[in-house]
Amino acid sequence: MSGVASRWAEEDLAELASRGLRRTLEPLDSPQGPVVRVGSESLLNFSSNDYLGLAAHPAVVAAARSALERWGMGTGASRLVVGDTGAHRALEARLRHFEDAEAVLLFNSGYAANLGLLPALLGKLDAVFSDALNHASLVDGCRLSRAQVQLYPHCDVAALAALLQSTPARRKLVVTDSVFSMDGDVAPLADVVEVCRRAGAALLVDEAHATGVHGERGAGLCEALGLTRAVDVRMGTLGKALGTFGAYVATSAPLADLFVNRARSLVFSTALPASTCAAAEAAVQLVEHDGELRARLWRNIHTFASGLRALGHPAQPTSAIFPVQLGSAERAVAAAAFLRARGLLVKPIRPPTVPVGTSRLRFALSAAHTPAHLQLALDALQDLKAHGLLVAA
Repeated sequence: MSGVASRWAEEDLAELASRGLRRTLEPLDSPQGPVVRVGSESLLNFSSNDYLGLAAHPAVVAAARSALERWGMGTGASRLVVGDTGAHRALEARLRHFEDAEAVLLFNSGYAANLGLLPALLGKLDAVFSDALNHASLVDGCRLSRAQVQLYPHCDVAALAALLQSTPARRKLVVTDSVFSMDGDVAPLADVVEVCRRAGAALLVDEAHATGVHGERGAGLCEALGLTRAVDVRMGTLGKALGTFGAYVATSAPLADLFVNRARSLVFSTALPASTCAAAEAAVQLVEHDGELRARLWRNIHTFASGLRALGHPAQPTSAIFPVQLGSAERAVAAAAFLRARGLLVKPIRPPTVPVGTSRLRFALSAAHTPAHLQLALDALQDLKAHGLLVAA
């Protein structure tokens, strides 16, 4: 090794550290849950997207164990070669019912899905219209599509309509998160659907942080708003509220067939392990049949929103995500360290994940959090405020 690239890395890491932006890996010594172990510390966990507490649920673990014994560990190839199993088909069938969709197709992650879907749909003659705060996977999928990319201001439907009208293109596709992962707010989907209808544009909605949380069945914000048949492509993840790993797209049969043929992240990736598929199917079954899971989560959401408002921070009970903005990266790191000393694991979120000047603590709630857990978090935030690290918005 010449060492040249290592010197580049050292220079870049020093620059990141100087701005409070260097990150490090920190392994857990326990399963996911409301309380986790990190080394010798036992910490109350407010950083996980395990919104329903299913990641270590006995039924989910048992399903994975049983499938592991039947199918083994690896699938050996992509699904188009020899990686397709009955477990994949069973999960897709379960998800078709769950999503009330004509077709469902599995991907290895939400990131992989968005990187595959957009280039499969669009090319150089087309245009894609993306909310300014969309997830990085949508941003990168737009770039890879080679289509003309038009950003519209966050949730600004009037600006979107104007761009759709003024942008010539063979095909026009609007892409948006339904629940925005760092702010916890929701897209004005009904208005977006109407604007797309008038402009003859297709619509792709990333439901990653809404799957399992929103809707009567838990199928997401599109379901909650009665828009499932009005959205061309809905991407949901298995690795957040469903507690497992992977992702899926709910769509029409022709589009699913197109993705099988053109979505490179599907065509050229080894298929998900069958045990993961079986675990995800068990998780979906729990969400479908145990309404108390979502009811408990939403009680926690309303309680925490009320507590934040009492501290002087605007908070609406729209999702399981609550940002506490602190401004600078250094301030966010200091606040996270303060809370950790009080037994809370709340990771600081800094650029490039969020725009410069909007670094924050991101609280993610779970159905597994108890009222006592929520009170401990609110009390710690009150202490943070008393020490001058938390300034009312």
